[in-house]
Formats: sequence, structure tokens, C-alpha cells
Amino acid sequence: MMRKVALCLLFVLPLLTVFAQTEKPSYATAIGKFKKYYNNSEPDSLFALFAPAVKTALPLDKTKELIAGMHAQIGNLKQTTFSSYYSTAGIYKAEYERATLLINLSLNGANQVDGLYFKEYKEEKPGEVKTSHSTSVAAPASSAISDPSLTESPVTVKTLAGTLSGTLTMPKDASGKIPVVLIIAGSGPTDRNCNSGFGLKTDAFKYLAEGLGKAGIASLRYDKRGVGQSVSSQKEIDTKFTDLSDDAGALLVKLQEDDRFSKVFVLGHSEGSLVGMVACYTAENLGGFISLAGPGRTGEVIIKEQMKSAPPSVVAEFKTITDSLRKGKTIPKVDPALYALARPSVQPFLMSEIFIDPTRVIKKIKLPILIIQGTNDLQVTVTDAELLKKAKSEATLKIINEMNHVLKQAPADSQQNMATYIDPTLPLHPELVPDIVDFIKGIKSK
Repeated sequence: MMRKVALCLLFVLPLLTVFAQTEKPSYATAIGKFKKYYNNSEPDSLFALFAPAVKTALPLDKTKELIAGMHAQIGNLKQTTFSSYYSTAGIYKAEYERATLLINLSLNGANQVDGLYFKEYKEEKPGEVKTSHSTSVAAPASSAISDPSLTESPVTVKTLAGTLSGTLTMPKDASGKIPVVLIIAGSGPTDRNCNSGFGLKTDAFKYLAEGLGKAGIASLRYDKRGVGQSVSSQKEIDTKFTDLSDDAGALLVKLQEDDRFSKVFVLGHSEGSLVGMVACYTAENLGGFISLAGPGRTGEVIIKEQMKSAPPSVVAEFKTITDSLRKGKTIPKVDPALYALARPSVQPFLMSEIFIDPTRVIKKIKLPILIIQGTNDLQVTVTDAELLKKAKSEATLKIINEMNHVLKQAPADSQQNMATYIDPTLPLHPELVPDIVDFIKGIKSK
């Protein structure tokens, strides 16, 4: 299977199996309104169709940016053709003046748009399973842990850009000070539970918090800025990678100021590993750092590897874009095939992130470090983990056999592997939590 690139690095959405179905009247009405409001440049009317969660994830100013940017890149929407349903999402072939996309539009019980996704359209070959490669604007509501031995409480931190919202999980009968872990999500619009709309449903971080809690370790997991209940007033074009590390830093300060905790640990998953690294070397008095499925190469290198099977013209244009970004200059017009990855409004973020070498950053961390990598990860390789270990020889490296990128036990087969991305009932790989607990308690005892 070709590795794909999405809005942010290392964010691959799962395979979606679709079936021939009849379009429902409510969906026909919704997609018709979307086409009308889009073509007439009426973002206010389009915004009015959104469910509250989508309005939070895609405020009116961002809706205006999205519509204006798409108009500039691909023109008016000429025709939509219903394809099928997946869960609550209607899937449409959308023919614009200068590109053809797939629109995945989801409605809630009140016929409000509670999910809106765009991806590049490709003709489906006979017997081929479609893949969802999307830019999403909504995330599902976060579910809570029901284990009676644990307690959960909301945590909010105000920043210059808005408010971060998270969940603190504590052992119910904790006595004395206990360690706490800040869990940082990976790329894309990922929420506190490692979910992202209908395209990514894992509950991986919820299970992680539960496992740590049962071992006497507290944790704080949170929605990234602009996702779920974390509200951000910042425009996409003004967002930089350092904003993500600043968010993590603000949460670390809150945990460090809490007298219930003995040591504060940072755990970053996927792109969150790099976010956590930067937060670690700017923070003080931390217990340790845990890189979970973290990249060991620059984003530029990883994206180029993911694009090996893309058309040569697209690969060449992406190189032109990265060459320009390296010089500190953005490119105002990009090929529609690269819109999700490198549209003008996201180029400043790419410029601030994709040239960072994780091996150089990890060298700066003066903390105990645990590097964990699964052998059946389709997005980050064992080589990445080995590069991090080579850069920080004193770090502990744990390779978990048959663990995939969403921390579940999965086969190497890509379709079976990615099926775990949409099954939140699956538990974490059984070796993961014990490895993390052993590391944390080992530090605590010193």
C-alpha cells in the first residue's frame, strides 16, 4: 500500500470499506446547500449548517479562509455525485473547475453537519478498497473512563490563542504524591483520546490513561488547539510548530504547580514526540521523556518518502515548495493535488516544522528517555527509533513486536493493520503500558 501524506505529518487515516447505497433526502439537501453556499461565497450560510462541535473546530473566520482558499485553488463546484455511505458520512465525488475531490459529509440527528472532509479523488480499480486521505474539520466528542478505581476531572488552561481543554485521570485511592504523565497527541486534528472524526477512532490515549492510573500514575491528555473542546482564535496561516510546544509547556507548568504530583513526565506520540522534545528542553524539573512512535527523521524526508508513488509532476512541485520554504518564502499557488498538504495558509506551519531534525533535538534533552516503537507501524519505522537511540545513546529503547502506529496489536498486512484505526474496542498492545510503568517507576525509585 502506498503511504500517503495528509494535512499534517504522519497522519494517515484508516481504510474505509464502502457499499452501494441510496442517497438519503437529508444528505441530498445538505450537499446541495454546501454547493450553493460555496459557489456563492456565502461562508456565513455554510457556517450555519454546522453542528456545535464543527463550529468550535472550524470557526467562522476559518470557514471564510477555507472557502476563499479553495475558490482560489480549484474554482467553483460544478457537480456532486453521491457514491455511498460510511457510518454517518455520505461520500460524494465533487467536480470542481480545476480538480476533482471526494467530499465526506456527515450529519447528526438534527441534520447538522458534524463532519466535513475533503480528499483527492482517484478512480477506484475493480476490487480495490478505498482509502480515506482527508482534511478534516471536526473531531468526535471525547469519551470518559468508567473504571471505578479511577477518577477523571476536566482541566483547562488559557493561552494567548484561546483555551486548552483536557482530562486529568487519577487513581481514586492515591496516597501521597504520585507521578503524572502529560500525553501529547500526534499530527492532524487529534483529540485527547487519539480520535479524529469518523476517520480515526482508537481511544488509544484513554486506554493509556486507564492503564497508567491502575498502576498508580496520573495522566493528563488534552485536545490539540482548535480540536474538540480546545478553542483557538488563531488563524491557520499564523500557526507555527512552536505554538504546539508552547501549548504543551503551558500544561506542564500547570502540572508542576500541582502539589499532588511528585514528578512530571512527558509522553509524545508520533508528531507529538517532536512537540514533547521541544517542550522538554525548554522546561525544568521534569522526571523524564517518552517518545512513542516518534519520527527520527525530518518531516521533509518523511513526506518525500511517502510521495514516492505520487505522479512525478506532484513530487517535483512539492520539491519546489520545500526549496522555497527553506529560503523562508511561501508559494501562493499550488497544485490542487497538494492543497491538503501544502496550501498557502499551512505553508508557514510546514516551514516551521519539516526541517527540524528530531535527532538533534533529542540530544539537547537532559532527562531520562524511553523510546518505544512498534514493528508493524505503517507510518514510523523501527529505523526512526534506532536513529533517536543513536543520537541519545543513554536512552532506553523498547521495540514492541506487532504493535502498530495507533498502539494496538496488529498484523503487518496493511488493510488488516489499518482496520484497527476505526475500532476503539481494541485494547492497547499488552506490552506497552508495562514498559512505560517500569520506566516511570524506575525513575521514581532513584
